[in-house]
Amino acid sequence: MLRAPSVERIFSVGLMVFAASVASGQSYPARPIRVVTVGYGSNTDVATRLIADAVTGGLGQRMVVENRGIVAAEIVADASPDGYTLLHYSNVLWVMPLFRDSVRWNPVKDFLPITQTLTSPNVLVVHPSMPVRTTKELISFAKARPGQLNYGSSSTGAGNHVAAELFKAMAGVNIVRVNYKSGGQAVNDLLAGQLHLMFPAAGSVMPHVKSGKVRALAVTSAQPSPLVPGLPTLAASGLPTYESSSLAGLFAPAGTPAAIINRLNQEVVQVLHRPEMKERLLNAGIEAVGGSPAELAGKIKSEMTRLEKVIKDAGLREKG
Repeated sequence: MLRAPSVERIFSVGLMVFAASVASGQSYPARPIRVVTVGYGSNTDVATRLIADAVTGGLGQRMVVENRGIVAAEIVADASPDGYTLLHYSNVLWVMPLFRDSVRWNPVKDFLPITQTLTSPNVLVVHPSMPVRTTKELISFAKARPGQLNYGSSSTGAGNHVAAELFKAMAGVNIVRVNYKSGGQAVNDLLAGQLHLMFPAAGSVMPHVKSGKVRALAVTSAQPSPLVPGLPTLAASGLPTYESSSLAGLFAPAGTPAAIINRLNQEVVQVLHRPEMKERLLNAGIEAVGGSPAELAGKIKSEMTRLEKVIKDAGLREKG
């Protein structure tokens, strides 16, 4: 006859598990840490390298950055949950599954959040040939020309794509998407007059705004951004409650011990809160964040809930 385990034995096993977790946190890291991220040149890539260099001192081990593009999420989802393979990725991680059935990762089940690292608002810009100078004028212009205006974006679920589709849904306008392999290519076509408008990241487009090559109408963040001083928000420009920013966070594979998650959170947040790091990121068009794992998890949940309705109502979910 099988006997139920005693309370003492259950308590003893629990202590052993807790002790192992603490020990793993104290001895971690014992070798370099691999940080898998997006392709070269984006805000997330720039931030990854700045953070990796700065965190090395506190951890006592190097963080080695590996640019793998969209497959980065798959690589980390399949990695051993030992804290030696991490993912630094934008909100494409949890937004793309809302658009496509074929995504090979689950943003909630396959990863553990460590901290939100950055936020970067997008900017609504138009080619100077467009006879509009405010968001309200653009909406009126677009409504009078359904399907005649176009906008450029990069991959499905990217910040410049989501911001544009949210604008279309809330403004009730029909503007045609032109899909590019990268946001940089789209910006080049906007500068050349082949696109009417776009929602690029602030850091990538503000030099062109200052030179007069494109005209900025509004910023997509809920509050005015120090990255684009003086520019009104879309929410204050006729679309109340509008908010869409590019975010990024640091993640570990599901199953990574809590002690390791907490150690990484402590070191990375400490770096993000340094004045010199904030300044370096701001100069690159990025606002440093840094918070708890629970805060990032809550942000992901609220974003997915909000955007799922927009995507469904607008019929944007792709098959396959």
